[in-house]
Amino acid sequence: MRALGVETTTPPPVPAPSAERCPAAHPDDPTPCGGPVVVTVLDRHTAGVTGCEHHGARLLASVDGARVVPLPTAPEGVATRVFKTADSTPPYAWEKRGERR
Repeated sequence: MRALGVETTTPPPVPAPSAERCPAAHPDDPTPCGGPVVVTVLDRHTAGVTGCEHHGARLLASVDGARVVPLPTAPEGVATRVFKTADSTPPYAWEKRGERR
């Protein structure tokens, strides 16, 4: 762009997600992951995010109309465990329990 006489600026770097937390972990949820990434949580439009069992369940409980599917390498029954945990987890559980980051 300099050849055209237009100065460009570099956008600020986007912080990398913490290696300690999976993509399904909400930024305000202070809890650590509960193991490796094993599920994908899909919303009603089939947009999805992968996550550990713990954050997958919290996300599933918080997104209306979501569903959970296991990753091909996941242990048998993991999606069922996430579904059952989400069933007894309130939406945005970290807010309701006063958990802070």
